[in-house]
Amino acid sequence: MAADRPVWAPSEVALDQPSVARIWDWFLGGSHNFAVDREVARKTLELMPEGPAMARLSRAFLRRAVTYCAHAGITQFVDLGSGIPTVGNVHEVARHVTPDARVVYVDVDPVAVAHTRQMMAGDELTAVVQADVRDPARVLGAPELLDLLDLDQPVALLMVMVLHFVPDADDPRGILAEYRDALVPGSALVIAHGSRDTEGMPADHLHAARQMYERQVSSVTLRTRTEVHALFDGFDLVEPGVVWIPEWRPEPSQQLADLESAAPRAGYGGVAIKP
Repeated sequence: MAADRPVWAPSEVALDQPSVARIWDWFLGGSHNFAVDREVARKTLELMPEGPAMARLSRAFLRRAVTYCAHAGITQFVDLGSGIPTVGNVHEVARHVTPDARVVYVDVDPVAVAHTRQMMAGDELTAVVQADVRDPARVLGAPELLDLLDLDQPVALLMVMVLHFVPDADDPRGILAEYRDALVPGSALVIAHGSRDTEGMPADHLHAARQMYERQVSSVTLRTRTEVHALFDGFDLVEPGVVWIPEWRPEPSQQLADLESAAPRAGYGGVAIKP
């Protein structure tokens, strides 16, 4: 019924189809999700209760990586698979270091895009693009992006917890090569990626949650550390390289340290610079 549709949800979006972006929003404590998203999220929790902790650790990694890039002098950011805005978004983090940081948010989900546009209205240093991350020409050629960014200057390309939704058949290494070749030296690539390598998580949790998720939402391709490392081809990894997400330049916060020590290691992260 029309009365059940949230005011922030575009009329063309089906309320009965779960969305990766909105499920992630729920894991992070957000409010921009539908009942169908919450149902899938709760079923995921029954099978893999580690989910919300993993989401928060990924968000913390994003914050650390963006801060690193900003301190390295990068003032332009493209967040691929950005999802729905929550606390600690890229523009907020980057502007703690560089007040004039420019950020382009990219997502294929129309709800994520519509809400991001609503949130960013009036912010002349951000833009929002609806596009599939698997189409670098569409992303980097979008008028909204070209009006805001100077691709003759370094850009930080952020792919946090999105590449495991790109199957091997779609050639993720080839996709990344297209992005790499379009960026100038000094640009950065940030990746956080779910893995079938795990520590601290029962294998049956991961397997069951993955099967349920693929039935109801999207296919998932979990990769090993070696496979994630290969995605950085043509970039120079910064220390400490490709490591468990909580171990990439951890912060001294005791609260975060407690979360990291209790959460499983089920994904890798890294940051690299184009030479």
